[in-house]
Amino acid sequence: MSEKEVEPPRRGIKSFVVRAGRMGTGQIRALAELGPRFVLPFKAGERLDPAAVFGREAPVVFEIGFGMGGATAQIAKTLSNHDFIGCEVHGPGVGALLKLIDEQQIGNIRIFQHDAVEVLEQMIAPDSLAGVHIYFPDPWHKKKHNKRRLIQPEFVAKLVKHIKPGGYLHCATDWEPYAQQMLEVLSAEPLLENTAAGYAEKPAYRPLTKFENRGIKLGHGVWDLVFRRS
Repeated sequence: MSEKEVEPPRRGIKSFVVRAGRMGTGQIRALAELGPRFVLPFKAGERLDPAAVFGREAPVVFEIGFGMGGATAQIAKTLSNHDFIGCEVHGPGVGALLKLIDEQQIGNIRIFQHDAVEVLEQMIAPDSLAGVHIYFPDPWHKKKHNKRRLIQPEFVAKLVKHIKPGGYLHCATDWEPYAQQMLEVLSAEPLLENTAAGYAEKPAYRPLTKFENRGIKLGHGVWDLVFRRS
């Protein structure tokens, strides 16, 4: 087997896939000028103090993989009495959200440009989050790649321990087989209770993305799942 064919040793759960992407000048400028204020440094083993970070006591919502940040910005404006911590490793997405934060003067968002799984394990205290948002994670369409999907029993068991009792986990996907897997995995987690009889109605705070609107016009479905921590 050649060196290129050797599969590297697998590490634990990862919340992302590294994708190539060119950053625009505006995104580069936003990272340079706004990054020091809104992008938090990852510090292994050091618990984050949200009150110190945001300068107030407020419910904290953690988002895993915010893409280009449009929905995150809109939700943060809608739920202005909440604070939002978003994790995204894709540089152009981080730059795009920083631009939105600046243009729309949004003060209740902070960002980790780091793997969300490590941020959760190392920096987020147990029983501390009011909510977690996971919108349109990579569906890994091919059956042989399904094991790479983020919503797996092992990950969910770790995740829910960071949600405070009464807090929620909100997932959304436009890939029905993944929606079915999400429903099965979340329903099997003893610390979670479904807020609906199956899939949930889209909560009013989650905006429709351009991609989602296009899919709906083509007859594609979108499935929301909202579970509460017991």
